[in-house]
Amino acid sequence: MSSNDVCLLLGATGVGKTLLLKRLQKLNLHGPGELGPPPSTLPTVGTNLTDLTLKKKKKLTLRELGGCMGPIWSKYFKDCSSVIFMVDSANIAQVSSSCIQLLSVLSAEPLHSVSVLILFNKRDMPCTMSLIEIKSLFRMDDIIASATQPITTLELSAHSGEGLQEVLSWLESITVK
Repeated sequence: MSSNDVCLLLGATGVGKTLLLKRLQKLNLHGPGELGPPPSTLPTVGTNLTDLTLKKKKKLTLRELGGCMGPIWSKYFKDCSSVIFMVDSANIAQVSSSCIQLLSVLSAEPLHSVSVLILFNKRDMPCTMSLIEIKSLFRMDDIIASATQPITTLELSAHSGEGLQEVLSWLESITVK
């Protein structure tokens, strides 16, 4: 394990984790004016690693774990300093399983004190639930109240780039002390 902080990027298959990685990398390298059209992606089978250089030259490695790897995510928990958990807010059929996955992640012993960012992705889709609806379905207030770790929630469209700067700011806030 290097001296870099490692942030795990978790979520069900198809929630937009790979696109988020590619967009954050481009934003980190070139700034918001150079985001361009979204690159094509394929579902991740295994892991993807992306290194970001944050403020004060602090390095952060984002490790995306494919949604199909859910049963073995816990093998990666001990080496991480933070977690981003993505939810597809346009896929109502996936919400309950995402909530169960999130609760499993939050209750894992090695993650009891790491910072957690819950991203509600695909805000640009026409059939997206409102933030109030999805937080209610997740019982987000109860989850935050009972969690041992600090939890932040953000809305995002990895496709359009809306919310990417806030994700980068969150990463900087938890790694640059």
